[in-house]
Amino acid sequence: MTLDDLPPLRESLAATGIMATKRFGQHFLLDLNICRKIVRLSEVNLGDTVIEIGPGPGGLTRALLEAGARVIAIEKDPRFTAFLQTLSDAADGRLTVVEADALDVPEIELTNGPAAIVANLPYNVGTPLLVKWLTGPFRPSAMTLMFQREVAMRIVAGPGEDDYGRLAVLTQSLCEARMVMDLPARAFTPPPKVESAVVRLTPLTHRPDDALIAALQNVARAAFGQRRKMLRSALKGLGGEAFCASAGIEASTRAEDVPVAGFLALAALTLRTGASAEERPTASPVEPCGGNVYSMANRQAERDQKT
Repeated sequence: MTLDDLPPLRESLAATGIMATKRFGQHFLLDLNICRKIVRLSEVNLGDTVIEIGPGPGGLTRALLEAGARVIAIEKDPRFTAFLQTLSDAADGRLTVVEADALDVPEIELTNGPAAIVANLPYNVGTPLLVKWLTGPFRPSAMTLMFQREVAMRIVAGPGEDDYGRLAVLTQSLCEARMVMDLPARAFTPPPKVESAVVRLTPLTHRPDDALIAALQNVARAAFGQRRKMLRSALKGLGGEAFCASAGIEASTRAEDVPVAGFLALAALTLRTGASAEERPTASPVEPCGGNVYSMANRQAERDQKT
């Protein structure tokens, strides 16, 4: 059997009797035409290695295999292990299924060279996974990821826009970020209560070093923790007006109006001077929305929206 011989996704899924569950935040993308469009947007080519998160019934997986990719699919739901094996057999073994929680997987150990990530991410873990891939030891060659549309907006937003915040600053300090596709709720089975969007992330040629990125997150946390205040107040713990002036940033500016380059300048200054922001209790280096710190409460709210 080849990929062309496989039955439609809905038919295959119905034959198994597997239903989406709240536990895994599952909303299946079963339209192969949509899956193929996402793969085209990902610019995956013949022979490329791709890591996919949460393949479920394998719609996006099938489209990636059709494009000639070698796919490493990380799936937490054990019900799909045997189901996905059929795809592997039809693709001459180019699909490897890893049964695990993607938050715990050391991706760098799964590949022997460059690998892209293409995934329809569960909403409840989308932001933590993105931060992991941006700041961890595994450096994807590119990422094409589906998020809840609100989160996607916060990834691609620019200075002065309502959605601009810590997540945009971190992401855009490391990648070119573009929203490349919108998907309505009806595209999924079962449909979620929110719309989705696909974001394409291409690593910048010159990546800031890890120390600068860590400092950037600290500065952005302090600045956006009081996003409506001017930087002279929000960054008082770092030196306030004098600190901003030394970095070439107007102290009367608010965090939401400071470009990524400005935040990098502020971060670089903290490394040169040894300045540090006042300690603030946080649960994660980046928030998924607004100016709030990412917390378990945020994660539960995302789960509720997805279901």
